Amino acid sequence: MPLTPTRDLVARAAADGRSVAAFNVITLEHAEAVVEGAAAAGRPAILQISENAVRYHQDRVTPLARAAAELARDARTGVALHLDHVTDMTLLRQAADAGFSSAMYDAGALPFAENVEATAAAVRWAHGEGLWLEAELGYVGGKPDAPASAHAEGVRTDPAEAVDYVRRTGVDALAVAVGSSHAMTERSASLDHALIARLREAVPVPLVLHGSSGVPDEELRRAVRAGMTKVNIGTALNVAFTAAVRGSLAGAPAVTDPRKYLAPAREAVAAAVRDLLLALDV
Repeated sequence: MPLTPTRDLVARAAADGRSVAAFNVITLEHAEAVVEGAAAAGRPAILQISENAVRYHQDRVTPLARAAAELARDARTGVALHLDHVTDMTLLRQAADAGFSSAMYDAGALPFAENVEATAAAVRWAHGEGLWLEAELGYVGGKPDAPASAHAEGVRTDPAEAVDYVRRTGVDALAVAVGSSHAMTERSASLDHALIARLREAVPVPLVLHGSSGVPDEELRRAVRAGMTKVNIGTALNVAFTAAVRGSLAGAPAVTDPRKYLAPAREAVAAAVRDLLLALDV
């Protein structure tokens, strides 16, 4: 199956009133596991590589992106490739050549007017290259530059401001702050479903939920029913991966071959992806 554009997966999900899950990958094993889990669930998925993951790979985006793209091309379900949480325009400008069909440009830490200006410039460049572009308005918890709590006053996305933001920037999708938080290892987040519904009614582009790893299954399903289309998941995969590595090494302390513990870790992530995709069915 050819690499599927992100815009197609998101548009199809929006038209059907469903969601498409986007999984952040750090290693080749992560990417392999997402493709395997998506096939097991019979659902499409988006492979996301974040700016932080690129930094981990010594500021080189192409090796992991090319490998992920090859996996997506061989996938049994539709799989897209997305560059996530980009703050560096130099990195963003590498997206098309590296095989991405979309990116998320993150100017969310800037004041509103500066966010609009920076994001509008990113959109103009991206659309000129044929890329679909996501942006963020509001402060999703868990980022270093965000408020300590996803429930702090003024953190959540205002629907009227969101409409103005989309109109002035031309973004293709909008990540909104509705109570989730990045990097949660426990699934205890509570979302503002009334706000999601208001945003869905007001905003003319698909809505994106960041920090979904910390959201329980039923909360995620309610969020999709209320209007969320793209659901981002990252930390849940790392929790599964790391637990499997720890379990393998604890049971065999003399092991030195990384394949002995990376294979179970990959299997654990694939199972987590499958279960999350099936849980998101509404």
